[in-house]
Amino acid sequence: SFQPDTGFHGLEGLKHMPTAIKPGIYDESFAGEPLPIETEASHEMTLRLAREEGLFVGISSGAAVVAALQVASELDEGVVVTILPDAGYKYLSDKALWEGK
Repeated sequence: SFQPDTGFHGLEGLKHMPTAIKPGIYDESFAGEPLPIETEASHEMTLRLAREEGLFVGISSGAAVVAALQVASELDEGVVVTILPDAGYKYLSDKALWEGK
């Protein structure tokens, strides 16, 4: 499972589990090995998906693709599937994101 690489991050909706308040129903054994994702890499992937693939997704989706590509790079063969959990419309006012700054 992927998560932000630090407790202070810019990935809306994602938790850095070592520093987060965990709900009572959280079972760490289901999460698998933690895969830390940098905020900057997520932002870059979000912009890349919009420019190169025509996918207008949000930052959490960018993080999901970064994680999927990391997992895929470690496989000799197989298929990696990920879910793109948010849309870009929520980030329209974030000019720095869309200008790649």
